[in-house]
Amino acid sequence: MPLNLILEKRKKVSKAKSKTKSKSKTKSKVKPKGPKPFKVCGQVVERGERKRLDLFVGRTYDFGEMHIPIEVIRGKQPGPCLFVSAAVHGDEINGTEIIRRVLSSKDMAHLKGTLIGVPIVNVFGFNNKSRYLPDGRDLNRCFPGSEKGALASRMARLFLNEIVKKCTHGIDLHTGSGFRENLPQIRACLEDSETKKLALAFGSHVVVDSAIRDGSLREAARRLGIPMLLYEGGRSLSFDKKVIGLGVNGVFSVMRSIGMLDRKERKNTKSPPVSHATRWVRASQGGLLRLKKGLGDWVKKGETLGILSDPFGDNMAKIICDQDGLVLGINNLPLVNQGDALFHIASSGGGVSMRKSDLMDFYN
Repeated sequence: MPLNLILEKRKKVSKAKSKTKSKSKTKSKVKPKGPKPFKVCGQVVERGERKRLDLFVGRTYDFGEMHIPIEVIRGKQPGPCLFVSAAVHGDEINGTEIIRRVLSSKDMAHLKGTLIGVPIVNVFGFNNKSRYLPDGRDLNRCFPGSEKGALASRMARLFLNEIVKKCTHGIDLHTGSGFRENLPQIRACLEDSETKKLALAFGSHVVVDSAIRDGSLREAARRLGIPMLLYEGGRSLSFDKKVIGLGVNGVFSVMRSIGMLDRKERKNTKSPPVSHATRWVRASQGGLLRLKKGLGDWVKKGETLGILSDPFGDNMAKIICDQDGLVLGINNLPLVNQGDALFHIASSGGGVSMRKSDLMDFYN
């Protein structure tokens, strides 16, 4: 074979080999697809990792930055993703302490899945000791929010996108507003079977089958298909040890029920009493209020709940209970206007599946 033909053949062979090598290199560069990285506030949190993060929400008048504090704990093993939030109303701070205790627990070393703790959502209200944002809006009436709306609407949208949408379950922690004080209770939409399971697992004094309010975080979570509880207990701007202790135990109970922590053996566990209807008893006149019944009292129709009078004790009007039931909430402010809500009653006539003895078991 002539030399020029031999050289041409070698060139063709070498070209074919180089093409084969380039193809194999291209194939080797293609990595198999794995799970997407878990990101919060733009930062990746790996399994077995724990991070404290700050979610920027805006600036104050003096141009200082405001951030929502967040802690993310990821277990080494996969599992559900639960957010626990507090101070959506800035003056409701029992939940802030509940989250601190949960995050500092040794049980976090055995966590499966991911826990996102948000001890202060409404940082503006929290720093002003106020329920509301600086624009006077209630954050829990502004969900799902808008990126181009008012401050409350923007914060709601940000919290929903950065926290809620990344979770499989949620618990939001509240107290009574203003001078109102609430018996520890779970509020949830019990039509959803998974939400009902969480509500009964929490172990509060009472579970209230509560309608969802427009613009609330609960409504936004429901639309996303995320089972969520609202825990109410105590009063604003104070720490109540019993309410906090019950809240901590409740969060852990929920985590065990969904497989984030190993279950503990319990003897003689009872389901909490469930209320399907509640109503407020209101003041028939203005005046000064003296309470005759308190939180957790079992009341009967015709009983006196409190007495209104003028400053001298004259012109008295009794506040009469118009149904059998349980006192879920009271107004501790003695200064009363006509029509003010005074006693929040879970009525047995409206479907309270509980007895006085059941309630006493939970108190003890």
